[in-house]
Amino acid sequence: MLDLALIASPLIALLAVPVVLACGYLLLLTLLSGETQPPPASSRRLRFDVIVPAHDEAALIGRTVTGLQKLDWPPERFRILVVADNCNDDTAERAHDAGAEVLERHDPTLHGKGYALRHAFARSRDDGFADAVVVVDADTDALPNLLEACAARIEAGADAVQVHYGVRNPQDSWRTRLMTIAMAAIHALRSRARERLGLSCGIRGNGWCLTHALLRRVPYQAWSLAEDLEYGIELGMAGVRVAYADEAEVLGDMVSGERSAATQRQRWESGRFAQIRSKTMPLLRAALARRSAVCLDLGLDLLVLPLSYIALAAVGYTVVAMLAARWLATPALLAWIGVASLASIAVYVLRGWQLSGVGRRGLIDLARAPFFVIWKVLLILQRRGTREWLRTERETGRP
Repeated sequence: MLDLALIASPLIALLAVPVVLACGYLLLLTLLSGETQPPPASSRRLRFDVIVPAHDEAALIGRTVTGLQKLDWPPERFRILVVADNCNDDTAERAHDAGAEVLERHDPTLHGKGYALRHAFARSRDDGFADAVVVVDADTDALPNLLEACAARIEAGADAVQVHYGVRNPQDSWRTRLMTIAMAAIHALRSRARERLGLSCGIRGNGWCLTHALLRRVPYQAWSLAEDLEYGIELGMAGVRVAYADEAEVLGDMVSGERSAATQRQRWESGRFAQIRSKTMPLLRAALARRSAVCLDLGLDLLVLPLSYIALAAVGYTVVAMLAARWLATPALLAWIGVASLASIAVYVLRGWQLSGVGRRGLIDLARAPFFVIWKVLLILQRRGTREWLRTERETGRP
């Protein structure tokens, strides 16, 4: 037994390293996730183009445009540009009727949100109206202070800003409540911590802002399934930090049915894993060569896999360490490391729940989390994906 313990102990300790690093990283971000303070109010002089990329969004585009017209900003200093991209419905007509300027794009070979954004950014640049662009998805409600939050940070020296991205329909189902908790952990908890540390919160796909000066310096060329993550990394590689605006918010729909959720999740995870493969090493090399904390954090964030995988790894390690302590007399400390890692995950999740605002019902729904984790892993193992921009089927029935 003693010989087996001598062999097993270093192996188990080695298994502990990635689990401890990932869980420690999440715990550190959790401890730094207090509310951030906004900069002083802006002069309200900047001009914005609010760009709404839309693919077959006739059911929701009118509501989104109407909501954006209510932004608390001088009306002569912002425009709403809807990119009706390869649409097969009347998205363009409905957007125009709601009061937006519409850019119709038809290209059967170049599909994707990234191409739609590049088209809109070029139009905004050529028109010469705006100092900055703000990207808002077609299924989104925005708080009235969206442009003020971006302007205040631009005037304070930022070239890129990400506002909080939350869920518009959190109470539709247990699935949307769990997604609300997850997004609060990723978009609020992590972004607050990064803002406190002077790091980049990255681009989250909805509710982000760039100055035209930055677009000239770092042209937008992100065509992957995770075009937001891809461009946020390119900004980091160029030495640009994306500031986080905690006080402003955009709210987008999350799907509640299993079929639509599966399609959406496969697309997100496939895009993220592609970025992990292609961007992690360049980021870490840049971090070492330039002594860049922004690149280091972006690289570490890619290395830290989605919470489902971390949780599975922590549970698996803890079980192995406990069995080894019981049957092979390995040090009990190795098992306690697993318990501490699981506790760190629990603290992270509970902080996400606290920030999500879903209440007691969401806390009860966390009991479903293990089944949600297994469902996610099985989806990824199927390895199905597409490079096309597919509209997620809406299930909320909202006009």
